[in-house]
Amino acid sequence: MTDFEWYLDFVDKNYEPKPTDLIVVFRITPAKGFSIEEAAGRVASESSVGTWTTLSVLPPRIKELMAKAYWFKDLGDGSWLVRVAYPIDLFEEGSLPNLASSVLGNIFGMKAVKGLRVEDIYLPKEYVQYFKGPVKGIQGVRESLKVYDRPVLATVPKPKVGYDPDEYAQVAYEFLSGGVDLVKDDENLASQKFCRFEKRLEKVMKTIDRVEKETGERKGWLANVTAPVEEMKRRIRLVADYGNPFIMVDFVIIGWSSLHEVRELAEDYKLAIHAHRAFHAAFTRNPYHGVSMFVLAKLARLVGVDHIHIGTPGVGKLEAKTRDVENMANLLRSQEYKPAKDDLFHLPQPWYGLKPVFPVSSGGLHPGTLPEVIKHLGVDLVIQVGGGVLGHPDGPYAGAKAVRQAIEAALKGIPLEEYAEQHKELKRALEKWGVVRPA
Repeated sequence: MTDFEWYLDFVDKNYEPKPTDLIVVFRITPAKGFSIEEAAGRVASESSVGTWTTLSVLPPRIKELMAKAYWFKDLGDGSWLVRVAYPIDLFEEGSLPNLASSVLGNIFGMKAVKGLRVEDIYLPKEYVQYFKGPVKGIQGVRESLKVYDRPVLATVPKPKVGYDPDEYAQVAYEFLSGGVDLVKDDENLASQKFCRFEKRLEKVMKTIDRVEKETGERKGWLANVTAPVEEMKRRIRLVADYGNPFIMVDFVIIGWSSLHEVRELAEDYKLAIHAHRAFHAAFTRNPYHGVSMFVLAKLARLVGVDHIHIGTPGVGKLEAKTRDVENMANLLRSQEYKPAKDDLFHLPQPWYGLKPVFPVSSGGLHPGTLPEVIKHLGVDLVIQVGGGVLGHPDGPYAGAKAVRQAIEAALKGIPLEEYAEQHKELKRALEKWGVVRPA
């Protein structure tokens, strides 16, 4: 027996998970010279209570805290799905940073794995109960906007960076007047010298007030407050003081600790959080290594965002698989997520009363692609169209009208080309883009 056989103590194919266990689904590709059991044992060890060798001092409690790799499925391409059960006492109550540092931590650098990807994390009630989830959720956001029977629409003034506050507000006025519900900052618009946050806030809120009076519709601003923590808190207070019910954060960029803080402030000020996922693809895109976007979406709902970007069902400019996007939408909106029978990558997940979250579909959308988005993702959805509004040949007002018309057609079951015969803005959009899917 060698010291390294300690790792195999973390493998038990006869283990029956307890109802209180937290379970992680890993996709593991063992490195050359390692069996799947040896690789999985190292992952379970490093993410719970183990180390690289046997120990001379081992309190009895440690045995009760050991993770167990208990379920193995050969995927036939050199990788395996492995489920690892973790005793709930391993994790601090209500601390997502602690969970992440354990099951999303050192394990990715281990020599025994050629590839390692976290596909799903089952969260037991004993863990979920310490989290508040969204402040408003789908119903609360709909109440804020008085939009009940269609997707909520958002638009980013494009180019995403470069407007000064007056220019930004003017473009926002045009597309909000045309029927868009929300003006959205993009992920890298902060408080640059040519567009300071305070000035943009002042101008946008005046614009929203004007449009609401002219149209009778509710409007809002997804204000990007992403910044160092103290500045972010200051900006959140400013947005709330102006009476805007929404903020936006680049939630992957700011990290779980900061997202906890933003969630608490959002509750204090009765704000909804729009979660932009910038940076996610650096570690979600590779199917053999990293963390799935499914996991990020699940943890974001747990902490408490109200909208989160999940991509488009195969019609946008960003890489996405239709089934993956549909799975995330179901995860965010259901009270109990149930994977398909042939889906081995995901586990059932009850939400124990946490409010449902709006999935956001974005990235290269235009009127010609929207029926396909609604077909796959339904009505409880935020559709974010930027270039597909600003790029309309007759300007952003017409672009916004074309988007609303495309959605009307989809909800009525009328082909776009037929609906366009009586709606000139949609007709012009189809003349430019047709139903082309951006590359």
